[in-house]
Amino acid sequence: MTVTLAPKQKEMLLQVSNLRKYFQVKTDRIFQRNTVKAVNDVSFHIYEGETYGLVGESGSGKSTVGRTLLRSIEATSGSVLYKNQNIYDLNGSQLLKLRKDLQMVFQDPYSSLNPRIRIGNAIEEPLKIHHIGDPKSRREMALTLLEKVGLPKEYYHRFPNEFSGGQRQRIVIARALAVNPKLIVCDEPVSALDVSVQAQIINLFKELQSQFKLSYLFISHDLSVVRHISDRVGVMYLGQLVEEAQVDRLFQEPLHPYTKALMSSIPRSKPNVKRERIILEGDIPSPIHLPQGCFFHPRCPFVKKECKESTPVKVKINSEHWVSCHIYNS
Repeated sequence: MTVTLAPKQKEMLLQVSNLRKYFQVKTDRIFQRNTVKAVNDVSFHIYEGETYGLVGESGSGKSTVGRTLLRSIEATSGSVLYKNQNIYDLNGSQLLKLRKDLQMVFQDPYSSLNPRIRIGNAIEEPLKIHHIGDPKSRREMALTLLEKVGLPKEYYHRFPNEFSGGQRQRIVIARALAVNPKLIVCDEPVSALDVSVQAQIINLFKELQSQFKLSYLFISHDLSVVRHISDRVGVMYLGQLVEEAQVDRLFQEPLHPYTKALMSSIPRSKPNVKRERIILEGDIPSPIHLPQGCFFHPRCPFVKKECKESTPVKVKINSEHWVSCHIYNS
């Protein structure tokens, strides 16, 4: 008799619910401030061992989401559950302990490292903060991590100014790995690098994910990069998620007009193959004065009357694909 085992269910690692981050900005008038809704009611989740891609134009709120869910900046409202524990309920010592599991790789490898600190000491710094090991074991761990990210051990004593952008980003990745995290927020980690180096760093991320059982929140405006590394993708516009799907389905069957416009802007590998090019008219609206109804309606080629009057609700296409658009509400 043959016994068929049920597929192992994915474990939820991080759950973001109704996350909002508003900023108060000064105006020309005394005592008057405007509210910028940088992140406006965003919800998504990340499974263990998964890469969740977050894409959108500059100013869509992607980086603010990453910083807010790590509490680099405090949220206005909402919750972020890490292994069913709300990180906004944690105090100082509890939050410090949590930071071992949640790390970040920033966009600019040049400003991510202190130019006065040797890279070996930079990699060891998180270990010292979290009281992990003694000086000898920390040094050995730093040397091992250098090799893991593709750099010789001899680089341990060098300063950041002796390295290229790609090498510096490898050092920053090694530093993030030092405390054995479960989730790494990657905020445009390859956008400042040459195209040839970008591919190397992306492949390094994938190798390390398999080796260290990592999960990623991968923030980028480069759709080609996101397609290569992500399992699922969320599309952001003016602080809101407008569509989410498995990566292959999203790129093959985008539903939201904004997603379609983004996909049509990807450079073609086969120039002879004709493809519809969707060009959005107008500029992205100000987050201070958001449009009524659907935020995208001033630029949408398929705008209808209800788009200008009411906010669209999420429509579930299948278990792994939803879209927020009035076209699919009827």
